[in-house]
Amino acid sequence: MKSIWIGAIAGLGLTLASALSAAPLKLQPANPQPGGLKGGLSVSYGYAKEGEHIKYLSDARSVLKSGAQRGKALRGLDYRDTSKGENTLTSNRDENVAAAIRGYIKFDRPGVYEIDFFTNDGIDARIGGQRVGLFDGRQTCDSTIVSEVEVPQAGWYKVDITYFNRLNTSCLMMRWGQKGKGMKWVPNNVFGH
Repeated sequence: MKSIWIGAIAGLGLTLASALSAAPLKLQPANPQPGGLKGGLSVSYGYAKEGEHIKYLSDARSVLKSGAQRGKALRGLDYRDTSKGENTLTSNRDENVAAAIRGYIKFDRPGVYEIDFFTNDGIDARIGGQRVGLFDGRQTCDSTIVSEVEVPQAGWYKVDITYFNRLNTSCLMMRWGQKGKGMKWVPNNVFGH
């Protein structure tokens, strides 16, 4: 039994060492760069049928595929934890809501950035073609694992997010910062659609 534990700990150590030494994910800038964007992000919502629940990203994608409805654009990714009964994002429901969020984010300078999301509940977030945030389940408003990304040039990068809230409260927020300089909440004025 002792050798099993030693093997498991060694395997975990190798996995963590590999993850820590991995190169940043290289983002692809939008090509062509968009012009004339409106502020914020576009969003479409899907809702679980009465008595059904959105528990995982696969459920969220299924609900969106079966009849998404365009919603009021998001001002950005700055939706603090709600109180029970308050609507999820700009939807017209508080529970069992799936959202397909699309648009662009502008990076003012190239470099290596750290990015994470606070979400309640699940999220699959992609920027510039790379997955930068993932949580597939239910949680209170909490962060995803921090992703390191390489921004090769200043400009607009495509945003593609699938998000869901199952029960009670909801939140969706994003932080970023150049590596080693600390992370801050992403301002709404860097998003466009």
